[in-house]
Amino acid sequence: MRVVEIDGSMGEGGGQILRYSLALSALTLRPVRIYNIRAKRDNPGLRPQHLTAVNALKEATNAIVRGAEVGSMELYFEPRERRGGFMRLDIGTAGSISLVMQAMIPVLLFSEREARVQITGGTDVEWSPPIDYMKHVFAYNMRLLGVEVRIDVLKRGHYPRGGGLVEFTVKKTASVLKPVKLVEHGGVVAVRGVSHAVRLPKHVAERQASSAASVVMSRLGIKPAIDLEFYEPGKDHHLGPGSGIVLYAETRSGTRLGADSLGARGKPAERVGTEAAEALVEEVSTGMCFDRHMGDMLVPYLVLAGGQSEVGVSSITLHTLTAIEVAKIFFPETEIRVEGGLNKPGIIRVKGVSYQP
Repeated sequence: MRVVEIDGSMGEGGGQILRYSLALSALTLRPVRIYNIRAKRDNPGLRPQHLTAVNALKEATNAIVRGAEVGSMELYFEPRERRGGFMRLDIGTAGSISLVMQAMIPVLLFSEREARVQITGGTDVEWSPPIDYMKHVFAYNMRLLGVEVRIDVLKRGHYPRGGGLVEFTVKKTASVLKPVKLVEHGGVVAVRGVSHAVRLPKHVAERQASSAASVVMSRLGIKPAIDLEFYEPGKDHHLGPGSGIVLYAETRSGTRLGADSLGARGKPAERVGTEAAEALVEEVSTGMCFDRHMGDMLVPYLVLAGGQSEVGVSSITLHTLTAIEVAKIFFPETEIRVEGGLNKPGIIRVKGVSYQP
């Protein structure tokens, strides 16, 4: 089978190209060569967290792999089967569990049997969706296309020590994914969230939630329901310390939009809550059904679906445009049109390929 060639420096030029290229290679069982990996970054080439995605998909597909080492600028990946079943993975650092999940879910969806995966690593780290976003926003929205993912957070992990543990289950799909037409959300009916603090006083989680609630109340006129997660001294099994908050808006359209903020040394808890709430208000104010993070995560599934999909996203990000370019390389028969400028609200129209293995 002809090897798919991917220039890892195109578009966003980061680890996202690697993850989506591997995901679609594993799904279609087409070998791929990715070159110029992260060429534009200060520390180019594969990093440890990227190798976890490579090794995870290697295990899931019994793949032949060359170039899978830290600093490598080129990777060859040749998948041979879609295994499913139980897998246990360890990122070994505070590398993002959420990003590894993004790479794995498409192939597990079409694997031989239901997949159950345990991953150790970072649940709440910078530059990636927090695990609560994946659980309450991503997994919820994906049900609209017929994708069933269950996420259980067994232990949180923050930078730099990691140590988080997540188990997720992907139900094998029995049919072609459903197209969706969800452009404008039609209004917010509720706001919910999770505010957590580990190896920190209870009041950190409380203050994050309180400041977030004040902003949501004043800007959206809705009293949010925010769950608190904290642990008594002596009963906190996390490596920590760490804190953060994820908020999500439930809309009349049936979708959820999310936003988040992470705690950091010297960063007041009130600022953490306010940042997340202001980000959520910004997402909601565009009137679109999906937030900026869902934009790029939806693309592969819309391409796989049958029929015509049409989705409104709060921002057409470079990540979204890059995801589209990778999808078109693997599925040139798909038709994708984007209305809206970079970093502006927009509409993505996709003619799916009705994918079935």
